[in-house]
Amino acid sequence: MNRTDIHDSAYSWTRLAVSLAIGIVGNVGMWSFIVILPAVQAEFGVDRGAASLPYTTTMIGFALGNLLIGRAVDRFGVSWALSGAAVMIGAGFALASIAPSVTTLAVLQLVIGLGTAASFGPLIADVSHWFLKRRGIAVAIAASGNYLSGAIWPVALAGVMAEGGWRAVYMTVAVLVPAIAIPLSLFLRRRLPVEATQRADAAAALRAKSVPFSPRTLMLILGLAGVACCVAMSMPQVHIVAFCVDLGYGPAVGAEMLSLMLMGGVVSRLASGFLADWLGGVKTLLIGSAGQCLALFLYLPTDGLTSLYLVSLIFGLSQGGIVPSYAVIVREYMPSREAGSRVGFVIMATIVGMALGGWMSGWIYDVSGSYQLAFLNGIAWNFVNIAIMLMLLVRARGPRAQVA
Repeated sequence: MNRTDIHDSAYSWTRLAVSLAIGIVGNVGMWSFIVILPAVQAEFGVDRGAASLPYTTTMIGFALGNLLIGRAVDRFGVSWALSGAAVMIGAGFALASIAPSVTTLAVLQLVIGLGTAASFGPLIADVSHWFLKRRGIAVAIAASGNYLSGAIWPVALAGVMAEGGWRAVYMTVAVLVPAIAIPLSLFLRRRLPVEATQRADAAAALRAKSVPFSPRTLMLILGLAGVACCVAMSMPQVHIVAFCVDLGYGPAVGAEMLSLMLMGGVVSRLASGFLADWLGGVKTLLIGSAGQCLALFLYLPTDGLTSLYLVSLIFGLSQGGIVPSYAVIVREYMPSREAGSRVGFVIMATIVGMALGGWMSGWIYDVSGSYQLAFLNGIAWNFVNIAIMLMLLVRARGPRAQVA
């Protein structure tokens, strides 16, 4: 094989399959605390707000980790970064399993969040190096590991939870993640040949000439767009269970709707990947953002059980491809040597948006006594995202550059 023909090769797809497996295992840190939250609250005798603090610190660590580990990937390669993150996750879960207080648990969840981040933004950035023609679908598949992890781990850990409690769950995860992720990460030690990197950077340079922004300015614009879209995205994702409880349907129904959103999100990510290979990242993100905005509007008049399931499915099918599209845009317009840090920054911005939006929606509910204004707030932020994407689309000069 020619060293410049390694993009979209059989090795690239094999590497993607390994990356997806690592993503499913490594993203457990995002979902495990959701499983144990009620047990933690009961054991330590705290209110729901205090019991939720470890989840908040998890997301803070996850946000920071996408940026910091993304930079480490640019410098040392993804294999070393993933191996170190797996050790961090294992140690974090092991120490958390003997945590004497919620405060200690929250600190350790910050460490877990940092390690977990390696299996999202940095892993997506690495996958993007190995594809040119099929970069969109490759990034989408890698990003789906996060949602698949959320669908698989809570079910897989339910039995351990029932028999041994939350501390047994954490000790189990502490053993499994390093045992699975480290051997898999060794498969990713191979670095992209310099010639192939130069070819990808030439394509990015051609596309970069079509927008009147420096890479740094474009990154900041994408970061603002990421915050805006994810403030909107967080409203249903974070509050759907509480919304269903308010309507009298109970938490179990809300959990089912959340699961439906996540599974719809997987489908959306894959479909958006195909679209990105055809239309490019900006147009694909714009389509997803418009669909998400429509779904938020549909929530406003909806209170019937069947219609809520349907709207939740529409929401999931719309929003799942938005975040991976940012990685595609970064790789379309920015050089390979900066991929980890640039993708990490934009992914960090989306997580900040999720955290801000989740809090903001709860605050609006406390003030107004209803989620109606919270949905309207999400719609307003969604329009900001749409406006930014339209601006990028209009300001781009000429057709999207292609590589011969």
